[in-house]
Order: sequence, then structure tokens, then C-alpha cells
Amino acid sequence: MHLDHDPAAPAGDAIAFDDFLKVDIRVGTIVAAEPYEGARKPSLKLRIDFGPGVGEKKSVGQVAALYTPEELVGRQVAAVVNFPPRQIGKALSEVLTLGFADEEGRVVLFAPDRPVPNGSRLF
Repeated sequence: MHLDHDPAAPAGDAIAFDDFLKVDIRVGTIVAAEPYEGARKPSLKLRIDFGPGVGEKKSVGQVAALYTPEELVGRQVAAVVNFPPRQIGKALSEVLTLGFADEEGRVVLFAPDRPVPNGSRLF
């Protein structure tokens, strides 16, 4: 499956509301971040706390073009928490951290504009 990052692309195919509910998107706080050496695109390994229901999960994100590890620790982000873990090189990514491409194709992280409890689900 190829994701289209073109802002001029038309909306995707219609889905049922029940399909949307199958995607579990939660907010969590980044508790650790470090460079992921050997990645094809500038990436960071993240550890994100999603609260007691989901717990801490690892994610590999192509976000190093715009973010340093130091500025990410303590920041809330959104992620899909119910995809199966995915091997990315030598690292295992347990959740898909969400973002949007800017005009240069760099990932801008998706996050709430005010603090919310870790584990809160997007609806």
C-alpha cells in the first residue's frame, strides 16, 4: 500500500464508521528519544508512554529532519497502537507515530494542541 503525501490528492475511498473505530489512535508522551543509525531517512527511536491501558511502546519515526531527541522528550504525540509490531531495520516499531509531510516532505508530528491524559483515544 502506498500512501499519497500530495496535499492536492483527492480524498480516499469512503469507509464505514465501524472501520474508523477499528483504528485505535491514542495520545502518549515521549519519554525517550535517540538517533536511529543506519536508517535510509533521518529517523529517531522513540519510547512513548500511553498510560496504564497501553503502557510504554517503541516507535521508529522518520522525524529527525525537523526534531532533535532532546526537544521530543516530554512532548505528546498521537499514534496507532493496534497495528502489529513492524521490523524496521534492526529495530522493532510497536506503534505508528502519526505526522504530516511539510512542503519539503519532512514529517511534522501530529499532536493535541493542549495536554490530555496519556492513553486518550482519538474520536
